Amino acid sequence: MRHSSLIAQHIRKWILVLPRRQALFFETASPQVVALLAMNTKPPNPKACKVCKTKFTPARPFQTWCSPECGLELVKAKQAKEGKAKAKAERQADKAKRERLKTRSDYMKEAQREFNRYIRARDADKPCICCGQPLRLGSGSSIGGEFDCGHYRSVGSAPHLRFHESNAHGQRKVCNRYGAGRAVDYRIGLVQRIGLDAVEALEADQTPRRYTIPDLIAIRDEYRAKTRALDLVETVGETWKQQT
Repeated sequence: MRHSSLIAQHIRKWILVLPRRQALFFETASPQVVALLAMNTKPPNPKACKVCKTKFTPARPFQTWCSPECGLELVKAKQAKEGKAKAKAERQADKAKRERLKTRSDYMKEAQREFNRYIRARDADKPCICCGQPLRLGSGSSIGGEFDCGHYRSVGSAPHLRFHESNAHGQRKVCNRYGAGRAVDYRIGLVQRIGLDAVEALEADQTPRRYTIPDLIAIRDEYRAKTRALDLVETVGETWKQQT
């Protein structure tokens, strides 16, 4: 009888984790019935703690921690994961909100920025289109230390050619910003680079182009991808040089 009472106490420890209907059954059942059921109850198998990996016998179903300390660590990890997910969702919501508030002018600036970045990456190892000096000459100085994406026909006078790759080339700042673009020298360098026929076609191009917001998004994404591809090629090349 003492053995049956101990088994009944063991079974009642599980009441809190059972559905209400099963819990009521165990609460109202006699010790003999509970003991009979306990004889056919398989004890829980030992399992590894999710935190410290120590083997332990769980006191209740779905328990994955061996001690209160490990249980607290699991709670902290779950809260941190939920916090990251919440922060990510908020960032995505903020980004979507900013996208909805953008104007055509905003998309134009983004597209122009990505186009200019691509031209600078494309021409990084070429000489300046105007003076023929290395684009990185005097790196670190305020003048000529960096280089621009210089347009042959300026964006102000020929906005329809702002995204024309033959109309934009790497140009030292000292030439582009402080030399009034050096249009004559630019033309000489352009003829040498793309040929006289291409330059004259560029000069004769007066076809208007109206860029819609979807057009600008496509241009932005296209040149962002092209710049990343050039950066990847450069990284692979540098790695290969180091290995050889």
